[in-house]
Amino acid sequence: MVLYSSKYRSKESEIMDNFDLHGDEMKLLLTDLKNINKWLGGNSITRNGIRTLLKGYSKEKEYVIVDIGCGDGEMLRQCALFGKREGFKFQLVGIDANPFILEEAKERSKDFPNITFQKNNVFSEEIELPKIDIALCTLFLHHFPNQQITGLLNKLIEKTKVGIVVNDLHRSRLAFILFRIVGKLFIKTKIARHDGLVSIARGFKKIELEQLSEAINPEKTIITWKWAFRYQWILSKNI
Repeated sequence: MVLYSSKYRSKESEIMDNFDLHGDEMKLLLTDLKNINKWLGGNSITRNGIRTLLKGYSKEKEYVIVDIGCGDGEMLRQCALFGKREGFKFQLVGIDANPFILEEAKERSKDFPNITFQKNNVFSEEIELPKIDIALCTLFLHHFPNQQITGLLNKLIEKTKVGIVVNDLHRSRLAFILFRIVGKLFIKTKIARHDGLVSIARGFKKIELEQLSEAINPEKTIITWKWAFRYQWILSKNI
């Protein structure tokens, strides 16, 4: 039984955080997650954040966008299509610690020549991040405690030239109840149903994101609530 608290972020682990997850079960889980994001419009939150950060920037320049915790690469594929549609030149890099998921990401992204992947744990002291214009953290930060989040974002702020787009979950009792109902009706895998509830319980209140922002202190931060129960958090070095 997944427990929810309005006061505190859950410390319960998600099953998909196991780096040994692989095979058909993993593929079904990734497809479930892709469909959930598609139904709820979650990918547009990240795309719109990129658009905000690049407002006023030249379309003649090539931009390196790195997706931290990229999973099967769906967000990168959406970014590739967005860049082509908007006239931007993107080099897209996905970083994930699960080698099995990255193999699936490569297979699903084989028609996108501007997408590459790296196996790395971004919390490792030894990791050398590539040159980055924009870093993306889509449904990634809620997996970790606040101390690790601030450490990672400080590292990314130092490395990025333009900024960071965070797209993550609003911890809401209503969202928790609705997901439990929707999960029983439309989500195929038990892992996705379980992890979806854990994710919401590990999500954020706006004040918690504001407190994290104060600990990072980018030049400008914008936190906006979005449907369905998401926060778009833009950390900019220039706007």
